[in-house]
Amino acid sequence: MSDQPTRPIIIKKVNKKHDGHHGGSWKVAYADFVTAMMAFFLLMWLLAMVSPEKRAALEAYFNNFTVFKDYKSSFQEGQGGGPGFINMGTGRTNNAKVVAANRQLKKKIDEAVTKNLKGLENQVMVDVSEDGVRIQIVDNEGSQMFPSGSDQPTEKAQQILSLVGENIKGLSNKIAIEGHTDSIPYRKEQSTNWELSTARASSARRQLEQAGIDPVRIAKVVGYADQQLLYKDNPKDPRNRRISIIVMNSTDKELPVVPKDSLKAIPDQIPTLGPEMLSRPPAGSAAPAKPFVIPIK
Repeated sequence: MSDQPTRPIIIKKVNKKHDGHHGGSWKVAYADFVTAMMAFFLLMWLLAMVSPEKRAALEAYFNNFTVFKDYKSSFQEGQGGGPGFINMGTGRTNNAKVVAANRQLKKKIDEAVTKNLKGLENQVMVDVSEDGVRIQIVDNEGSQMFPSGSDQPTEKAQQILSLVGENIKGLSNKIAIEGHTDSIPYRKEQSTNWELSTARASSARRQLEQAGIDPVRIAKVVGYADQQLLYKDNPKDPRNRRISIIVMNSTDKELPVVPKDSLKAIPDQIPTLGPEMLSRPPAGSAAPAKPFVIPIK
């Protein structure tokens, strides 16, 4: 026998992993993707079952939602919207009737300007903004609405303001009047561009009232000096000197913003999540829908 000690035999086993390059994490990601897609299509299906009026109510709510406590928007009565209607505070709305009325008013004013103000069409700009229909009366080189440094409207300005007043005096909407100047410094005694823009806005207000506008409808008369330039790339452009007349969105009963009843009825129209929901036929369909089942292995 040999005196040398017996050396231990070590057996090393290597486990071969055929999917070691990616593992099974893709299955988790795929399952999350399928779950998210199912939730998305369920949401689309639920929205398809809600009437257009209720969808408009939801859209109006989320378009005007804010987390600030001091925001004036409210879904309650007693804040200017009248019983059964929502007052959005700022007057902004996506209500289809209000939008259609604004577009119709813009078309009416455009046609009146083209027909009655020959040669002055390029000094009247009408557009539909978030707050309502905005009518801007601008200066042009050699054709001013107000003499330099004065708040007395020229004959051209009086003609335009009278035409605007004639076309909006039959409405009940509130009206905001804004005065703007260019960035050319102006100082006369204690007067600056701030006082000048405010005085011109008030002068336009008087002219509109002479054209038949009820003074009660005037909601705001303000001057912005050169802080809201129309052509910011050229602060001295004469077109920055302008009067803006905003026919604000209506919140009267004739053009309701959003009926409160629509909001109250929304939760009642949403089916309860459960097996029976997946088997309900979609709106307008006679054949029952087959349930959507994801097999779990």
